[in-house]
Amino acid sequence: MKILILGSGQVGSTVAQNLASMPNNDVTIIDIDETALHNLGSKLDVQTLHGNAASPMVLERAGAADADLMLALTRSDETNLVACKLGADMFNIPSRIARVRSVDYLEYQPDEEECGSSLKVFDVTESISPEQLVTERLAGLINYTSTLQVLRFADDKAKMVIVQAHKGGLLVNKEIAEINRHLPDNVDCQICAIYRNNRFIVPSAQTVIIEGDEVCFVAAAANVKTIMRELRPLEQRTRRVMIAGGGNIGYRLAKQLEAQYDIKIIEFNPGRAEWLAEHLDNALVLQGTATDESLLDEEYIDEIDVFCALTNDDENNIMASLLAKNLGAKRVIAIVNRSSYVDLLEGNKIDIVVSPHLVTIGSILAHIRRGDVVAVHPLRRGTAEAIEVVAHGDPQTSALVGRRVSEVKWPQGCHFAALVRDDEVIMGHKEDAVMADGDHLIFFVSRRRVLRELEKLIQVKMGFFG
Repeated sequence: MKILILGSGQVGSTVAQNLASMPNNDVTIIDIDETALHNLGSKLDVQTLHGNAASPMVLERAGAADADLMLALTRSDETNLVACKLGADMFNIPSRIARVRSVDYLEYQPDEEECGSSLKVFDVTESISPEQLVTERLAGLINYTSTLQVLRFADDKAKMVIVQAHKGGLLVNKEIAEINRHLPDNVDCQICAIYRNNRFIVPSAQTVIIEGDEVCFVAAAANVKTIMRELRPLEQRTRRVMIAGGGNIGYRLAKQLEAQYDIKIIEFNPGRAEWLAEHLDNALVLQGTATDESLLDEEYIDEIDVFCALTNDDENNIMASLLAKNLGAKRVIAIVNRSSYVDLLEGNKIDIVVSPHLVTIGSILAHIRRGDVVAVHPLRRGTAEAIEVVAHGDPQTSALVGRRVSEVKWPQGCHFAALVRDDEVIMGHKEDAVMADGDHLIFFVSRRRVLRELEKLIQVKMGFFG
């Protein structure tokens, strides 16, 4: 597959690394930053081209006429949209995915019968909104107190949750097999991974969960809180949330949560603070800086259940989070873009560090993986993944459909977590379950090098289309 990647920033470079490692991919990266291109070209088996990604001459030199896929991932919405339009009209590129940040492009709806959403004008086949993806991730973390990750699958019918086991959890210091003693008859889960001191453990019925383990489990969405009680003591419900930063993400999160929680949002820019006050219904808007100790004290930071640092500056987010935690905030979450910072910070004074570019990359990978891949979520700083696919075909054309879970030889390092059929969520340990056409299958992949084998397994033979 010939792929054009526009933009060599964190998202573009990480996607390039993923795609270049796959066989039969011919990747070309376009950017105006010569230094970044040189660094990528020296590390990856890719071609690089210096120039404006929205220039038809640059696209032509990059081989756009032969491209199968365009990934427009620059920091400029306008560059991405113009490139997609050129890719469609002048070079006939079949698939064009654009990173779009502005709410104006995403939400403006002209006459539906005329052209649908505004993105269709630019012939964008798929759009990725980093702000919306990060907002959804943050909302999940706030709705489920004490989790490290909350991932949604199959239209939110199932969730994968990562939580740290604490003393007082019903299952702590016991074998996983004992979980059924505490759960109601209609509640089930699949523990699909355990990380102990950053070392991966394949869980079995005899595995003993100890305090400090990071436990990854899948359950029906309605049962998540019941399962969490097995791993840590029940904590007081979140009521008060403070958000530092009233940009796109801060505003979106406050808007989404203000009906459920008491929200305070701190914004440094007076004009933006005034705009927030006009557009938020219940949230309290404060003009100031989240690193102002006296402001945090005046707003009773020691009574805040969750503090979220969501400004555009990594250092500000880190300092504001550390200060809030030191002053008594029960839980702090920070957005940090630099991957080197993420590894240093998470799990220390800052409870959760969210990396926007890793969240965005997962959405992009879902569009470009082979087979009917619905969702891809990078985990453990990209070393593992959670994947949702849809099974298609029949016993003659599919290696999965019509077969029991126990009959399939899953690749080593690929752990079958759950099956979702209509409104039913069936756990991976139900090995007699027979997979059917249209089932949503959820996997935890502990070793990314087995992804190619999994893709082959879920692909439908050509006879299905004949």
